[in-house]
Amino acid sequence: MKLTTLMTSAAMVLGLATSAMAQDKTKVGFVFVGPVGDGGWTYEHNEGRLAVEEEFGDKVETVYVESVAEGPDSERVMTQMALDGADLIFTTSFGYMDPTINVAKKFPNVKFEHATGYKRADNVSTYGARFYEGRAVQGTIAGHMTESNIVGYIGSFPIPEVIRGINSAYIHAKKVNPDVQFKIVWAYTWFDPAKEADAAKVLIEQGADVILQHTDSTAPQAAAQEAGNVITFGQASDMAQYAPKPRVSSIIDNWAPYYIDRVKAVMDGTWESQDTWGGIDSGMVGIGEISDAVPAEVKEEALALKDKMANGEYHPFTGPIKKQDGSDWLAEGETADDKALLEMNFYVEGIEGSIPE
Repeated sequence: MKLTTLMTSAAMVLGLATSAMAQDKTKVGFVFVGPVGDGGWTYEHNEGRLAVEEEFGDKVETVYVESVAEGPDSERVMTQMALDGADLIFTTSFGYMDPTINVAKKFPNVKFEHATGYKRADNVSTYGARFYEGRAVQGTIAGHMTESNIVGYIGSFPIPEVIRGINSAYIHAKKVNPDVQFKIVWAYTWFDPAKEADAAKVLIEQGADVILQHTDSTAPQAAAQEAGNVITFGQASDMAQYAPKPRVSSIIDNWAPYYIDRVKAVMDGTWESQDTWGGIDSGMVGIGEISDAVPAEVKEEALALKDKMANGEYHPFTGPIKKQDGSDWLAEGETADDKALLEMNFYVEGIEGSIPE
């Protein structure tokens, strides 16, 4: 009888200890707009998730759901994560903004981090990267390397983040090549390899020998490789499997340090709602290796521009810059503030076509 009692007591203690250990783990959720194998945006966010696991080991549990459509379905996924005990949830696409705010109201004790949005709450932070800095580097290379003077650009959705990138790339291509033209195709998707490939092919048929993309798959790289004599740039991830050509460089999103820092803040009780917009200086925006397909002097110029942005000597949106309609936007030497950049809804002077509603 005593032995049974002892065994029962030991089992209870072991059960309580196991339960306590489980409760001590910080549970972190990730909502992904694409598949983790997309080779671009979601791939890099998942790399950040894996970095969290490596950093904290048994102290953390991460969960994720991939290919979650922006809209009501994302709200369902976030709600389920919160109900399942998540302490912190990263929602990693612009279209998750309102669903994140809605779910956060229902779960005030859960912390939320929304990527590339602008709506915050006591338990909702926002974060994003200054991709337009990387576009300045890409535009410089593109302007030098195009022989047709036509640069194609695949846009995802006509939101400020994407418009900023188009404008930055164009401004810097135009600086080194006054004859350059941009042709823009809107894919209306973040990740759809078939649509992205079709967009690239259309642009190539229209004479583009440089393709930039703000979509997440490697399909445009493959289309350019098949066409030959077309150069591309990796988007969100290095896409180095297409180097040294067509992919001659890339913008790399490095989320790992931010994710580790924010998980740690939840663990030690110092997490507060904040807005973070990191760039080349903080390492959140990386420039992938510039391949030998790029002439040495062009590579040197591009890297010098990168260094100037990193140390604060240069801002990609420095006047004089006019809007597409010819009206003044930035005076000589004036730089755009963050508010103006976050609200950008116009093309700069010289870009043809209109922004879809």
